[in-house]
This record gives sequence, C-alpha cells and structure tokens, in this order.
Amino acid sequence: MPGSASTTHRPEGLIERLRSAAADGGEAKLKVLRELKNQIIGNRTKKLSYIKLGAVPSVVSILSSASSSVDCLLIQCAATIGSFACGVDAGVKAVLDAGAFPHLINLLSHSNEKVVDAGARALKMIYQSKAAPKYDFFQHKNIEFLISLLDKNNENVTGLGASIITHSCETNNEQKILADAGVLKKLINLLQGTTSQRESSLESFATIIKQNPEVITKFVGPENSTTFGSLLELTKDRYPRTRLLACICLTLIKNATSSSSSYLQSVGIRTKLILVLLELVDDFGQVGDEALFTLSSFIEHEEDLQKLAFEANTVDKLCHQMQKESLQAKRLEGIFTTLGNLCSNLEPCRSIVLQSPKALIIITDALTHTTIDVRVAACICLKNVSRSVKYLSAGHFMTDAVIMPVIQLLYDASTSVQVAALCTLVELSKSMDSTVRLNAVWALRNLMFLVDSRCKEEIFMDLKLFPLTRLISDSNACVQEQALGLVCNLVNGPVDSIMYLFTEGLLLNTVGRELRRASKPQVLVQAMYVMCNVASGKEFEKEAVMQQLVNEDDNNQSIIVTLLQSDVASLRTAVVWTVVNLTIPTGAGALARVVKLRNAGVVSQLKNMVNDPCLDVKLRVRTALGQSMTFGDFST
Repeated sequence: MPGSASTTHRPEGLIERLRSAAADGGEAKLKVLRELKNQIIGNRTKKLSYIKLGAVPSVVSILSSASSSVDCLLIQCAATIGSFACGVDAGVKAVLDAGAFPHLINLLSHSNEKVVDAGARALKMIYQSKAAPKYDFFQHKNIEFLISLLDKNNENVTGLGASIITHSCETNNEQKILADAGVLKKLINLLQGTTSQRESSLESFATIIKQNPEVITKFVGPENSTTFGSLLELTKDRYPRTRLLACICLTLIKNATSSSSSYLQSVGIRTKLILVLLELVDDFGQVGDEALFTLSSFIEHEEDLQKLAFEANTVDKLCHQMQKESLQAKRLEGIFTTLGNLCSNLEPCRSIVLQSPKALIIITDALTHTTIDVRVAACICLKNVSRSVKYLSAGHFMTDAVIMPVIQLLYDASTSVQVAALCTLVELSKSMDSTVRLNAVWALRNLMFLVDSRCKEEIFMDLKLFPLTRLISDSNACVQEQALGLVCNLVNGPVDSIMYLFTEGLLLNTVGRELRRASKPQVLVQAMYVMCNVASGKEFEKEAVMQQLVNEDDNNQSIIVTLLQSDVASLRTAVVWTVVNLTIPTGAGALARVVKLRNAGVVSQLKNMVNDPCLDVKLRVRTALGQSMTFGDFST
C-alpha cells in the first residue's frame, strides 16, 4: 500500500513508530532508531524538524529503559543522541532537557568497549557546545572522574576528558587544581597517542596553562624540558591542526612568563614558529584563521619578533591575502590584527601596507563592516599604519577617504569600536597633514563635550600632554581653534576636570602664550573660554588665570584690557565672562583680585563698555561691575 508506506517515511510517521517502538521488541526499536539516525546525520534542517516533533525524549526514553545487556540498542541510542547534538545547539539543549546526560555517563562504565565508545562519542558531541554542563573541579569526585577518563585506552574516552577540561576550566584556581592533581602530566603523556588524542590533549593543555605563570613555571619550567621538546616536535607534525595547537601552546608559554620564555630566546626557534604559522595561514579554514591570531599574539609587544616576521615577508603575504574576494569576517579580523601589531613599531611594515595598491582602501572599507570585531581590528590597524610620518606627509590619509569613517565610528553602537576609533583619531591628530589634524581634533573636541569625567581622563591620557600643547600652538589657526575648544570642553564641568590644565604647568601656560601672540579671533575666543572655565574653579585656579591675564608691569597694558577692546563681540563676551568668574565676591582672594584688575585698568575699561552694542557683552559687564562694587567704589 503506497499511501501507508509514504506516511511511515514522513517525519510524523517516523515519530509515531518511534513512540510505539517502546512497547515492541528490540528489533523494532533498532530499526526505527537506525532509520532516524540515518535521516538526521549531516542534515541540520531534519535535525531541527525532528527535535520540534519531540524525537529526542523518545530516544532517551528507549535508552533509559533498555537493558544493560542489549548492547546494540544502547549503541544505537547513544549514536542517535550524539547525532542530534552534533553541531546544533538546539540539539544539545534538547538532549540535556530530555535527561540524556546521566544515562550517557553511565555507559562509560559498561563492560562492552563498543558501548563505552558510543557513549563517549555522544558526550563529545555535547561538549562541542557551550551549552554543555560544566564540571566543578573543586569537588574531588569530579577530579577523580576526570582522571579516570584520561587513564582509559579508548581515544574517545580520553578525548571526552580533554573536552571537559577545555569546556569547564576557566579560572587560575581551577588551572592550579588540575595541574596539582596530575592532569597536565597525563595530557603530556597523551601527546604520544593518536592524532585525535594529541589534538584534544593540546587544546586542554593550552586551557590549563593559559595566562598562568605559576602553573607554567612549575610544570613546564626548565626541569621539564621534555615537555617543551615534545611541543617543538609537534610543530613538524603532518597534520595542520596539530602543528597549530603546538604553536598555540608555545606562544602561551612565551607570553606568560619571562623565565619560561627563555626557551624561546633562540632566533632559530622563533623564526621556525613564525614560518610554521605563516604556512598554516594559507589554510582558508579554521586552522588558518586561528594561525593568524596565534601569530599576532606571538609577536605582540616584541619588536624583535616583529622584525623576524617582517623578514619572513609576513606583511606582503597578508596584503596579498586581504585582496582575495569573499573573505570571512574572522579572516579579515585576523589579517588586520596581525598587520596592526606589525605596524605598531616598524616603519618598513607601514610602507608596504601604504604602497600596496588596495590595502589602505580595504582597511578603510572594513571600518563599516557588519561585524564588530572586524571594525575594531581595522580601526587599530589604521591607527598603527597612520604613524608613518613619510606617508602622512605625502597625503595618503585624505579627509573623505579615511577620517570621516573613523569619526562616524565614535557613534558606533559598540563601545569597543568607539574606543578603537578614539585611539585612531588621537594618532591622526599628530598627522603632518593639516586637514587630517583638523578633522581629527574637531572630532575629539566634540567627543570631549559629550562624555563624562572618567572618559575625559581616558582621552587626555591617550592624547598626552605634549602633543596637545603642540596642537594648541599649531601653525594652522583652524587646528588651534579646535584644539583649544577640546581643552575648553576638557575643563568644562566638575572642578576636578580643571586640574588637567595644571599638569606640569604646561597646558595653561601654552594657552596663555597663545592669547598674547595669536591674531586670529577664533583662536583668541577659544583660548579665552579656556581661561573662563578655569576661572570658575577654586582659588588656586582663579589665581593662575590672573597670572596669565594681568600684567603687573605698569609700562605695558595687560592682555585682558587689550582683548576687552577687541572689535569682535564674541571675544569681548568671553573676556567679560572670565572677569565675572574672577570677581565672584565669595572667594577668599576676591578683594585682592578686584584690586589687581582695577590697577590693570580692567574696571575702567568695563565702565566704558556699559553701553556695548552687543547685548550679551552689556549684560555681563553690568554683572562684573556689580560684583566689583561689592568691595567699594573704585571710581576715585
């Protein structure tokens, strides 16, 4: 009957047969389980369909009720559960929700090695997912269970133990517990096993030593040279992933402690590792992606290693590779991250990137990539490439092509992208090209206006004092204006913000110097508003402004009077606002300041401005005079 046969092969029909099989004999169960397994293997769509129809609880029910003597049924149940869990998080969740985990664990102690193997395979599939259960290594029974797995001769069982470590070990204390329990030594012994055992053991080894100098020193130190030698030997393995994992372990050892990294002081070994990783980069799958990040980590912060990588033609290779079409996001991120590290110190690396016909365009285009990590990596790469004085002065970083996309990233939804963009703008503010400097400083000025005190401090620390003073004294008046506006926004707000100007006394002195020598009104206005904001602070800050604006020498007119006489209304407004802040009568030094201002001719000049054509100036003049008169009439 064709209709009936068709119905039984539909997912609904198979599910019905699966449910009714529980009451039938073993053969019926085996048949339907095999059919279900064959339907879902390698087919994500069918897995999700059968999960939705409730297939997983039925399979787990058969497993839980099966006699321990029916080995073939146990094996088939485990294989089907493993297939549901393989590569599909929804499958892992369904398997765990159905209660399969403890039943699979029980299979590991079965007398039939094939049943053990099937259970271990299924559990390994579960542990490929982040949703897998974590083991608490502070419980001794879990350590004992883990060691029992690593002691088995079955590669799937030892692989399961390694997977549990990789998934569950997250803290330094957990790393130390595992190492002290002898787990590291067992993993090292497994490096002599099958390819599968080597790779799973290397992953777990890396998990236990990652960023833990204490564990590395104790278990991979000078007295454990065999371990180091084994890792070096595995960098020559025939399998790419094994070579990669060995390089990852060696990189972690180098990066963790200076004492352990003594093994890697040999130029020959260092060069060898770089060459191995570069060869692996040619793999356009996961191995190649991870090789890029490992290479980047290996050379980071070490100029000597960066030089070795440069001599191995790393920059040329990556510039060529980034021009390939349809690169995945992870590959782009890895290329930009590695290039960024190479260009952080070496001008020849920057030169190659900038001489590449398409490299800069590709990096700039990546600033708008849909993936956050790619945008961050591209921004950092651009920042380090932009340190090239030669090519900045040659105009490689034109406004529309580079600066504007970076400025847009200041408003990115991701904080990490915003931080990377900020660092890039800080670097570009040092450009030899005045247009680049102008746009970079303009963006920083606007950002400084929007952020809180903590962010202001971070920007100031990134920008640094001396570059900021140079921008204030820039040969381009527009850059000066934006730089002074940035400083004005820096000190606008809480009194604590004003203290940035008193770092080594340079910043305020630079602003005062520009007030005395600048001729462009827009520069003078911004400089004056810096003084105005500082004058709103405490007594110390007010006195510092007085020293900048009021000349004690009777033979020369004070700069403040000269500025009050300006034809530019906005400048007069800024100066009068400053006088208002200096003459607030509640301060302990207010009377002394008013006397100095009167002697300098400021009060007299204010009286001449009571009918100033600018309404804003007129109103502020009256306020300033009113505050001054609090201490008496200085007309005589």
